[in-house]
Amino acid sequence: MNVEQYLNSVYETVIQRNPHEAEFHQAVKEFLDSLAPVFEKYPHYKDTGVLERMVEPERLVSFRVPWVNDAGQVQVNRGFRVQFNSALGPYKGGLRFHPSVNASIIKFLGFEQIFKNSLTGLPIGGGKGGSDFDPKGKSDGEVMRFCQSFITELYRHIGQDTDVPAGDIGVGAREIGFLFGQYKRIRGGNEAGVLTGKGIGYGGSLARKEATGYGCIYFVNEMLQSRGLSYEGATVVVSGSGNVSIYAMEKAMELGAKVVACSDSGGYIHDPNGIDLDLVKQLKEVGRSRISEYVKTHPHATYTEGSQRIWEIPCDIALPCATQNEIDEASAATLVKNGVKAVGEGANMPSTLEAVEVFLKNDVLFGPAKAANAGGVAVSALEMSQNSMRLSWTFEEVDSRLHDIMKNIYQQSMKASEEFGAPGNLVVGANIAGFLNVADAMLAQGVV
Repeated sequence: MNVEQYLNSVYETVIQRNPHEAEFHQAVKEFLDSLAPVFEKYPHYKDTGVLERMVEPERLVSFRVPWVNDAGQVQVNRGFRVQFNSALGPYKGGLRFHPSVNASIIKFLGFEQIFKNSLTGLPIGGGKGGSDFDPKGKSDGEVMRFCQSFITELYRHIGQDTDVPAGDIGVGAREIGFLFGQYKRIRGGNEAGVLTGKGIGYGGSLARKEATGYGCIYFVNEMLQSRGLSYEGATVVVSGSGNVSIYAMEKAMELGAKVVACSDSGGYIHDPNGIDLDLVKQLKEVGRSRISEYVKTHPHATYTEGSQRIWEIPCDIALPCATQNEIDEASAATLVKNGVKAVGEGANMPSTLEAVEVFLKNDVLFGPAKAANAGGVAVSALEMSQNSMRLSWTFEEVDSRLHDIMKNIYQQSMKASEEFGAPGNLVVGANIAGFLNVADAMLAQGVV
């Protein structure tokens, strides 16, 4: 069996064992498509079955989450935690509360997390979790009761040296606070390192909420500099308006870019004068409002229902920071037609496989999610370090470490792309660099 046949057989086994899990299949395929040159050069990875082990989670937990709403009615949601790979350290990955959450979504996110975490160079394995609970429209009391029920089951599977969840879509500072409070109540101690994304006053890290957005900008900046380009004077479109999007916009603006559009799940705003970021922060971080409210204050801006068409706005730099598969082949072709120079994935797998192919074929600088959005988990790991040492670093110190980590991820990815015959292809480079770190650790630890 040659290498291509071998990789195909691994993929077919994944499909057979995980039927109807399209997102997980997509993540595995994108990863396997990069690995042929590694297995050609180093056949011992095939002989030791490291890949077969890597695509199978070490543990997948599914559980019910009963809670009572404000009307006194019992509600039941489903909770998940996938502990995918612990070769490099404790499982690390966020919790997502969103109606779309199912086993496929959690497994795709957990699988991506293995290699993203590997690229940071920090001692963390890969995991992910969440629930199909939707915090939108819920009162603080309802969110609290859900979080308490969720962690009452999950607590037995996590720990600061075992599995350290963080936030993701639908899980911000409010949710982390409720989860941590109930965990403390059950465990009878303040194990600060068990969750990251905590409030600054009780063990959180400065620069954590900014980290994913800032990190994406730092990574894209490395790509731009490789071609003598910069953010200065560039037009930027950012999807989403949560933590990742807001702080990607903030850092891009600091570096001289003009951000003209952002979105939420309802639609997008286009402000040719440049987005008023303070207003977006007020709407989203304080008011928990819809982005459509923006045009009431800025009537010169336009609001369009449906977020998909945001990619029709001409831009130099596109930053998909909302959710998976938000850029399809047609949207990618439109971006290319309109002259996009760089795409940085701030969300997890926001471009379909076909869209990625369009960008690569047209020589667009492309920063894949497992590299470009690793800033959040990097600073989560730095939060773990601060908790272990019982001290706090300054914002500037954390930000400096984040900048160095993102620069190193870029350099690792570029080096791997060159070594394995795909110079400049950061998709291939990030996959290979991430794989090698994890595979070597797995081999050193035996068949486990």
